[in-house]
Parts: sequence; structure tokens; C-alpha cells
Amino acid sequence: MPIHCNELTTFSEAEATDQFVHQNKKLLKINLAYGPVNARMGSMVAYQGDARFENTGSGGMTKMLKKAVTGEGVNVMKVTGSGEVFIADQATDIIIMYLENDMVSVNGRNVLAFSDSIEWDIQRVGSGMAGMQAGGLYNVVLRGTGYVAVTTDGPPVMLDVTQQATFGDAQAVVLWSAGVQMNIKTDTGGMKSMLRGGTGETFQMAFAGQGFVLVQPSEGALGGPAAAGGSGGGGGGFLGDLGG
Repeated sequence: MPIHCNELTTFSEAEATDQFVHQNKKLLKINLAYGPVNARMGSMVAYQGDARFENTGSGGMTKMLKKAVTGEGVNVMKVTGSGEVFIADQATDIIIMYLENDMVSVNGRNVLAFSDSIEWDIQRVGSGMAGMQAGGLYNVVLRGTGYVAVTTDGPPVMLDVTQQATFGDAQAVVLWSAGVQMNIKTDTGGMKSMLRGGTGETFQMAFAGQGFVLVQPSEGALGGPAAAGGSGGGGGGFLGDLGG
């Protein structure tokens, strides 16, 4: 007996020729014909063809040492072979970007996948005693030419920092572009506010320069870089542990 369901056509596989394609806003389709890609460990939900998955660990000795020093880490798998791979992370929204000899500084928890042509590293960002009090200043820097896919906990907003002073909650900031400088601002709310328990907004990320900042509408577990003492609590620096 044939199956009749008009809704099924809505979920048909997206046909496209790019390396990274939105299957829908929460599912990324990767075309392996363009070569290997790096993806968050455990993010594969389906594939067609002959895909192979390799645990690349922390990405080499240097990155492993940085992970040990900073207490942060990035766990990715290399995907090779042929066909198409579908990846996702907890049904979060997916943003696809194409970098052309450019870079972005991304919270590790929000990195989903990137072309093998993209170089990545753990780098210190920001400065000042306030940053140290916030739990450390580290992020994942993705640099080069190729595709980058990041997750956001809900539809994000892109803020142009060249227009006016821009600030973000440390657990909601997803990434910022090259040309943007970030420092940590402290705002205790005054003595009366502190005596009443504070506002939960003590540590804020202050942005300046030329470029944009991407902020998600969430400060939860899937949120941006954790800052101890900031709203939503948490700790451990500005690099989430991609893949757990």
C-alpha cells in the first residue's frame, strides 16, 4: 500500500552543490565531495554514501598542552569519504558562514563544523584583572578560507560594534569577527545592589573596533563563554568544551 502524507515532502533532502548546506535551521548537510571536514564529536545524525569518522583528539600536542593549561578543550572528529553527512547538536539553530582569508573568534561550545582548510587554535582574548576574575579569557579562533558552522540557542542577533559601545553577557556571546577587540567590564551595581545579592550581571564583555558580535537569546548550558560570577553562574574560562 502506498503511503500518503503531504507533510513528508516538506522534509525532503535539500538539493544543493555547496559543501555546507542548511537541511533546515537545525540540521546541517555536508557534501564530502569537497574533501574532509572537522565536526563536533558525536554530532552525526545520519549519512548517505561511504563516510568515515576519526577521533582527532585535541588536535595535536600543542593544543593538548593548551587544553591542560587552560582547563579547556576542543574535541573534534575528522569526517572523510564520499556522500552526504547530516550533523546537529541538541536541535540548536545552525548558522553557516564562509570565510575568505578571514577569521572569527568563537566560543568552543558553539563550534559545530568547519572545512579542513580552516585552521583552528585556542587563543587568549581580552585582558585585565577583571578578565582573570571572570575565570579566564580563552576562545577558539578559526582562520582561513572555507566554511564554518556554529550553533546558537535560538535565533541570534548580530550587533555592529562600529556604531556604538557594545556589551554582551559572557554566556550569551557566540562569536565576534576580525577587527573586534574584547575586554571584560565589571559592574557591581553599587554597594546597595551588592548587599541585596547583586544583579547577576557583574562581568560583561565589552566590544570595540570594526566588525560584529553574534549574541544568542540564551544564557543556559548551551550558552556562550562561561564567566564565573556572571549571570547564570558557571566557570572555567571563555572556551567551552566542544563535545563535552
